[in-house]
Parts: sequence; C-alpha cells; structure tokens
Amino acid sequence: MAILVHFLLVYDHAIGRLREELVFQDPTEAIEAYAKMEEKHRDESRIEIVLVGADSIATVRQTHSRYFDATPHVVVPLPIGEPLALPKAH
Repeated sequence: MAILVHFLLVYDHAIGRLREELVFQDPTEAIEAYAKMEEKHRDESRIEIVLVGADSIATVRQTHSRYFDATPHVVVPLPIGEPLALPKAH
C-alpha cells in the first residue's frame, strides 16, 4: 500500500502557473496549511488553492496536469450576455 502524501498547490490564473507547491506527510498539517492559504488569498479571485492527496508528485502531475503544464492557462472573463463565438467545423 502506497503512502499518501499531501500536495498544496497555489495556482495563479492571472499568470497561468503555480505560485507555490508545498508537500506534507501529516494530513492535519496539510489541512491547516490549506485553511491558512485560503484565508491569505480569500480576496484574490485569480488564485486557486488545491489540496491533493497522492502517492507521489508524478501522480499529481498526471492527474492535475493543468497546474504543471508549461502552457499558461490564463482565464479571460467573457462579457455577460454575449454569445460565445466558436470556430466553425470544416
């Protein structure tokens, strides 16, 4: 049975990459750190805080690849009430 490790990821949508990546063995410490990080960034809507349990960082990189991908994932808000223009299929 693999040991569960806890990874706290702090992702910044404005720049499209991780700002912080913390690792915890103790689940209580991980949850406390998560709560503190949520409080720290509560007024920053562009920041996403994620706590993931896995056997290794390799697993997290696979299951949550969008946080580690070199391609920025910048979120651009769409105007309310405007239709989304999708490319036409050829």
